[in-house]
Amino acid sequence: MNETRRPCLLVLNQYYWPGVEATAHLLTELCETLTEEFEVTVVTGILRGHEGEPRRTERNGVAIVRVPSTAFERSKLAARAANYLTYLGHALAQALRGTRPDVVMCMTDPPMVGDIALVVARRFRAPLLVISEDVFPEIALELKRLENPVLIGLLRGLVGLYLKRADRIVAIGETMRLRLEEKGARPERLTVIPNWVDTTVITPQPRDNGWARKRRLRNKFVVMHSGNVGHAQNLDSLVRATTFLRDLDDLAVLIVGFGARHDDLVALAKRLDADAVQFLHYQPRDVLPQSLGSADVHVVGLSTGLSGYVVPSRLYGILSAGRPVIVAADADSETAQVV
Repeated sequence: MNETRRPCLLVLNQYYWPGVEATAHLLTELCETLTEEFEVTVVTGILRGHEGEPRRTERNGVAIVRVPSTAFERSKLAARAANYLTYLGHALAQALRGTRPDVVMCMTDPPMVGDIALVVARRFRAPLLVISEDVFPEIALELKRLENPVLIGLLRGLVGLYLKRADRIVAIGETMRLRLEEKGARPERLTVIPNWVDTTVITPQPRDNGWARKRRLRNKFVVMHSGNVGHAQNLDSLVRATTFLRDLDDLAVLIVGFGARHDDLVALAKRLDADAVQFLHYQPRDVLPQSLGSADVHVVGLSTGLSGYVVPSRLYGILSAGRPVIVAADADSETAQVV
């Protein structure tokens, strides 16, 4: 007897395994879990530092197709735009000539990938599911990263196009759900599903562990930011705060991760003689429980005005590690409400 055919799920997102971005990790976990019920194909892009990855491969039951795209460092808007455009064009071509999907799913990286997914879904008469990890272009507006009114109008139109037509939209927080409704998403098609963490992987660890000892943190009071080092995290305040605590010889402030503002923050710490601040790159997943457990307190920052436009997923890892956390965010943000 022939085995019953599983429905085909086509997933579009620029970042996937082995990317260190939160969306890459979350999407990887989700897709690998969905292989129990679907034939899953992910159309993703080339990752910076992983240019040698095979263009087609399979991992834990998921078929991965890496389309040609630039992989410039993303701190400059022009470089980021090039990454976006090269991925979007090749992803559309690949999806249209690929196997007919029964369901099309995308996240919001890049923000316009939903339009590509919409074209593919309509072409194959398949439902479209959008998982909104952030709300664009409002993030860029609030951070004053985007000010051209023509470009702003174009981007709003492109994002609104798929939000109004998607069959289902997942918001990762209640405040985000309201933001998406304001942009034209139909309330009956919106569902709130928060991001997650595997609590069997990230577990409470002793404060004095191998990772901490290796970095000579045993007798330090450790304040940690672990995650994206971008414009939304308001890490300038954390670096500047250390200058008021120079008399605390046992203070260590660790900024663990990478992003668009990494180099700026390194320069700021150097200019302010903020000797307590240490910068480390993203840590491998297998040592994440120890690195998170090494902090006496974590800091989760979110720039003013970004409530509902982005929800920092790193909070869940901190809670899973059982460490204290200070949140610096608007009171109506999902992060502040959880804490």
